[in-house]
Amino acid sequence: MTPLPFAHGGPPLAGILRAVPEDFEVDEVLGFEPEGQGEHAFVRIEKRDANTEWVARRLADVLGIEPVAVGFSGLKDRHALTRQTFSVHLPGRPDPDWHALAIEGVRVLDAVRHTRKLKRGAHRGNRFCIRLREVSGDVAETGRMLALIAAHGVPNYFGAQRFGRNGDNLRAAHALFSGARLGRSQRAFALSAARSQLFNEVLARRVRDATWNSALDGEVWMLAGSHSIFGPQDHDAEILRRLGDGDIDPTGPLWGRGELRSAGAVREIEAAAAQADEAFASGLARADLRQERRALRLRADGMRPVWEDQTTLRLEFALPSGTFATALVREICNTGE
Repeated sequence: MTPLPFAHGGPPLAGILRAVPEDFEVDEVLGFEPEGQGEHAFVRIEKRDANTEWVARRLADVLGIEPVAVGFSGLKDRHALTRQTFSVHLPGRPDPDWHALAIEGVRVLDAVRHTRKLKRGAHRGNRFCIRLREVSGDVAETGRMLALIAAHGVPNYFGAQRFGRNGDNLRAAHALFSGARLGRSQRAFALSAARSQLFNEVLARRVRDATWNSALDGEVWMLAGSHSIFGPQDHDAEILRRLGDGDIDPTGPLWGRGELRSAGAVREIEAAAAQADEAFASGLARADLRQERRALRLRADGMRPVWEDQTTLRLEFALPSGTFATALVREICNTGE
């Protein structure tokens, strides 16, 4: 994997991330309230150093139900302390004693009934509290960098965890597109990694050109805080105003079958990235995934930096669903991840 370029000149700090799981706290924000009745129990769980899918399987085992009866909205980091909601389908059954569930690294916080299963991507976002330890570097420059990030955002890269340990998911994608047969879960991870790699390459090209958060001819736009897109539409005064206000963001492709939606200069960049990794582009098209779009720019809400001592920096902020906190942290601090 080629190192991804930085948007704001490179991190002014070096330090350690995830010295302990509590240094990476994630609180899932559903964005809606369960109805209080129905066949599904929405169980809010705190997990420490545990994989989301592993917790879902253990819930099914402990409750004596099929794994498909357990739902969750997003995969949360394993090496972290995270709080998220799982749905459990219990038709005609009373709630068990949730607080008596014996699952290592898991604590039930509360449970409320709802009428529908929790689907992937249903949550609004996540709140983060990230602690960087043994920090060294330019503190004054860090303040300037944080102001830049607050004003302009960061490139919306997919994080390293999308690609698996040491890039295992990318190797699986190469095998899949070469004719290997993969299990359902491994195939899904491989396709997602290949799409993410192509997106990151398009975004990296625009970061190098300093156009990742500006307007080019043929741009496809996304309404901030949603997945709604429009365009291609060239920039006029109104588009530039909305871009500056953070109301819209330029987008890049999540590769699949069919024609790129972009045009002009944007399409040229995206086509060149696909040509450079033709095996992934053609493989994703054959897998019958449709072309989709993702915002190039990521903006955090409520950024709050706190120096706990001279070598410990705590960052608190919120991000929309489907984005990676590490995409923001990497602009501030080199953690080796």
